[in-house]
Amino acid sequence: MRITIDEEKCCGAGQCVLVAPEVFDQRDEDGVVVLLAATPPADQADNVRNAAAVCPAAAIAVVP
Repeated sequence: MRITIDEEKCCGAGQCVLVAPEVFDQRDEDGVVVLLAATPPADQADNVRNAAAVCPAAAIAVVP
């Protein structure tokens, strides 16, 4: 699994951080998502998929 982020789309809602805090964080200055692990461990796969699903801006892409 590989994750990509479109920072231009990110609205800073922070849902990804709530769902998968081991994989996502937010910049302090504007709330834009920060990817902590572009290839997260397998035990985070469900959390990452859920984070992408709840992102209101569709800024997270998950590639198997």
